[in-house]
Amino acid sequence: MSPAPAADRRYRTGIAVTSAAVLHPAAVTVTELDRVLRRGEPTLRPTPVPGMGLVVPAAHLDGFDLRSWARSHYADPTGRDRLRRVAGRATLPVRTACCVALATCTAARLTEAEARDTSVVIAGNNLALGHQSRAAAAYAADPATVRAGHLLDCFDTDALGAVGEVTGCGGEGWPIGGSSAAGALALIHATRMVAAGQAPRCLVVAPVNDLSPVEIGAFVKAGAMTPVTAGGDAAAACRPFDESHDGIAVAQVAAAVLVEPASEAHRRGIRPLGRILGSGTSTDGRRGTRPDTDGQVRAMRKALSDCALAPSDVDYVNAHATGSAVGDDSEAAALAEVFGAGGPMAPESKAGGPAAVDAAAVDAAAADAAAVDGPWVNSTKALLGHGLGAAGLVEAVATLLQLAGGYCHANPHLAKPVRTDLRFVTDTITRAPLRTALSNSFAFSGINASLVLGRAEEDCP
Repeated sequence: MSPAPAADRRYRTGIAVTSAAVLHPAAVTVTELDRVLRRGEPTLRPTPVPGMGLVVPAAHLDGFDLRSWARSHYADPTGRDRLRRVAGRATLPVRTACCVALATCTAARLTEAEARDTSVVIAGNNLALGHQSRAAAAYAADPATVRAGHLLDCFDTDALGAVGEVTGCGGEGWPIGGSSAAGALALIHATRMVAAGQAPRCLVVAPVNDLSPVEIGAFVKAGAMTPVTAGGDAAAACRPFDESHDGIAVAQVAAAVLVEPASEAHRRGIRPLGRILGSGTSTDGRRGTRPDTDGQVRAMRKALSDCALAPSDVDYVNAHATGSAVGDDSEAAALAEVFGAGGPMAPESKAGGPAAVDAAAVDAAAADAAAVDGPWVNSTKALLGHGLGAAGLVEAVATLLQLAGGYCHANPHLAKPVRTDLRFVTDTITRAPLRTALSNSFAFSGINASLVLGRAEEDCP
């Protein structure tokens, strides 16, 4: 028998995502996330911004309670007590990080000894800006309100220490920044550590980003987010790749995954969620918020080269696409260049508020997509919102779920795509045999990251 091609060997060897956990207002387990993706309905709601007189589209973990989560999702009484003791008074980012980390380690069936050797990578930076803003306001009103615990709350390393204590993970520890690309960068770093033999496994955790009204106001002032007007539809506010796109919608979401050699998952009798086949990163070398198509192209091509795959080997792309006009147009152009799309572009995007979905336009867009070669393209942000530092990790999990389920989730409110030479999923789920996917994460200051993900091998336990 002749040896399998290099690309095929990648499916049977390499690095696996053994287990995962998510925490989102509409999905507090991976199973629930799969249901949200299959339904294809946006989870955004109108959310007032304190003190600013604004209402924005968002998905917030309002009233998240660590004790309630522990009672519902963590069976070990001793572990629940430890979780409450360590993180009960911590910031929202730290509390959410501990919850998804515990759920991931539990699903992976790690022994105490295995946990001690497990490294932890925390994705995101400036995690607790909302908490910092409230603490500063309280201090301005009464300096006596200062707590000694603020020494922990004000540093992102608190998440690393808390996750280590509640899970027992005691290997290397890495906080990885990178704004909206942080989740993908953390996963890439963890994969490289495991592949190089520097860690037997890595727990990658992306906490919630808790923004203050100042950051939300800045998004609005910069034109990156459009407030919801009276009678407006917040659920339709995030419209990636549609001509009418006019801004992002922020989500409070946390995620975690365990990365290790596939053989280790098999040894414990666990079927992995999927594979990490390759990755690529680049920077644009300039300051600012404007994306660069060339940098995005380089990241995607590096990721494909890393695992010896051609663009034609990719079945599906989970795009970074946030719903901002500049960002969507740049990524669409990059995708067209990488995947060889050569058809005519759609008319130039025009700014505008949410419009009623034109059923005829959606049908026409679906027909156009079916006639185009290349991978299917959608954006999970249309359903969940933009998770900021956690976006890349939760979208990697969403991508693996779709590979495993043989479907691409709907892109609701995509009636008039910005290009007609890409194979966009529109407002209905697309079912297709999927084996390989590309997941993009692009951040302010020109940070570009792409991951090539593969379906779990068929002969896993």
